[in-house]
Amino acid sequence: MLVDISPLWISLKTALFATLITFFIGIIAAYWMLEYQGRWKSLIEGIFVSPLILPPTVVGFLLLLLFGKNGVLGKILEQLNISIVFTWYAAVITAIVVSFPLMYKTALGAFEQIDPNLQRAARTLGASESTVFWRITFPLANKGILAGTTLAFARALGEFGATLMLAGNIPGETQTLPMAIYFAVEAGAMNEAWLWSLVILAISLSAISAVNFWQEFEKNRGKQKSSGRITNYQLPITNYQLPVNNSGLIADIQKQLGNFQLNVSFSANNQQALGMLGASGAGKSMILQCIAGIETPTKGRITLNGKLLFDSEQRINIPTRDRHIAFLFQNYALFPHLTVGKNIAFGLPKNTPKAQIKQQIAAHLAAVQLPGIENRYPHQLSGGQQQRVALARALASQPEVLLLDEPFSALDTHLRAQLEKQLILTLSTYPGVTLFVTHNLEEAYRVCRDLLVLESGKAIASGSKSEIFERPHTFSIAQLTGCKNFSRAQMSSTPGEVEALDWGVALQVIEPIPAQLNYIGIRAHQLIFTNDSHAENTFACWLAQTGETPHRMTLYLKLGDRPLHPNDYHLQAEVFKEKWANLKDRPFPWYVRLDPLRLILMHDGD
Repeated sequence: MLVDISPLWISLKTALFATLITFFIGIIAAYWMLEYQGRWKSLIEGIFVSPLILPPTVVGFLLLLLFGKNGVLGKILEQLNISIVFTWYAAVITAIVVSFPLMYKTALGAFEQIDPNLQRAARTLGASESTVFWRITFPLANKGILAGTTLAFARALGEFGATLMLAGNIPGETQTLPMAIYFAVEAGAMNEAWLWSLVILAISLSAISAVNFWQEFEKNRGKQKSSGRITNYQLPITNYQLPVNNSGLIADIQKQLGNFQLNVSFSANNQQALGMLGASGAGKSMILQCIAGIETPTKGRITLNGKLLFDSEQRINIPTRDRHIAFLFQNYALFPHLTVGKNIAFGLPKNTPKAQIKQQIAAHLAAVQLPGIENRYPHQLSGGQQQRVALARALASQPEVLLLDEPFSALDTHLRAQLEKQLILTLSTYPGVTLFVTHNLEEAYRVCRDLLVLESGKAIASGSKSEIFERPHTFSIAQLTGCKNFSRAQMSSTPGEVEALDWGVALQVIEPIPAQLNYIGIRAHQLIFTNDSHAENTFACWLAQTGETPHRMTLYLKLGDRPLHPNDYHLQAEVFKEKWANLKDRPFPWYVRLDPLRLILMHDGD
């Protein structure tokens, strides 16, 4: 006796159509929910996943109420002479509804696993939202999306309860494999039920096995490393053009950040890098994100080379992709699924000839001393190589502003020093504006000429680095620039003299004494050990404790008397170990001189 194979054909046709539709609406819903932060988010999420939780018969009953003759959609369709209930279309609709949650949740999970800095980096390189999705988001989420598609297909193939409620069991029209199995068992045709059960099992396992095989193949292919010889030479990158009006960057930014308000105004020119120095959480990275268009200020105005990027009053907010601003993130944000060459070429104009693209890639890699690695993938590079590739990619788009957000924070000391030299060399030929964010004061001093010092969202100092380091006007600025010795201070009755209250000494000063004087300070490396006990600002001292680094010693000194315990000290002095070798065997007291030219007079900043 021949077996009617129509249930197999109907099931495959229904599952394939449902999966195709679910693929698109599931991805669209997931991508939308990824960005949606409205008040109805939890409710919408609940509605989307409810078919996964509710019994299939309940889902079928609700669909019957919706598409039936008295249902909202049923009445509309009836006027168009369209009937859904007890047709093949009803089987497709139920398959879509019950498989949608699997596609949606799997796609959403895949999207959430993507580092958002990758998408932000793409936007700063000029990519439109559609380009970001198709070239970055979708490829990085494709494994999860493929898994969701497979699960959705398997769920649609095995749907029974809801289909029976809405489509019924019409042989040759709506009788799918699950219904054929059910009614075969009910009729006692166990062989037929076994046959269809094995068919469903074979189809489902084949689909899942195919996906697993593909993912394993992709994983193994990614482990294959390409080779490339790295030599040390540099090629010039030419034809770098900036707008005629290269007046630089002017920013006035206000934004609420946690428990404080970001409120800064500054300008930066095209001549030297501007360093943003401040403790973690001071608002440095947020400033860069506002300039790039990643974040939107509450109020303010940002102009670049005469072009208005943001103005809260005029409601102007140019999209990130149109700002011509490159952003070098802390984690570099290289696109992991693209080769080094394609990463660098990402920001080049779409109409750039292939030969010129290859030339540009080679030139930019050579400029960061990494020629020959264009066919490698980011995971095949060291941290230092990734940092240099990210810099090359940023510069390849010819940005008017280069934003560097603590680019060396993830590197070891030796590599940091090497790449710092490379960056200084690269910036020496870069004609645009550079903003360099760091909390490392020595790094800021070496890389930048001018500094903007931030504290709790406000600029507390700006100007040349020498002025800020040598003459900080407030206690906070002195702390942020590395000064370790402070004492409360007041004017003395003797002209040109200041009383250091915490140190218990009177000090001659060269700097004019300000009307508002709260503190006096001196940097640890500027203390002078001397044998002349009668020299100006020279005091007897005793050693309370020591601290050690590979090259320096930190000496904790108490003035005027022996320390009672290791924490009983007034000053910290930093000396090279060669100096320490000559000093440590001297009998106490030692004598330390506080050079009047090095003393810093400050107010508390309030």
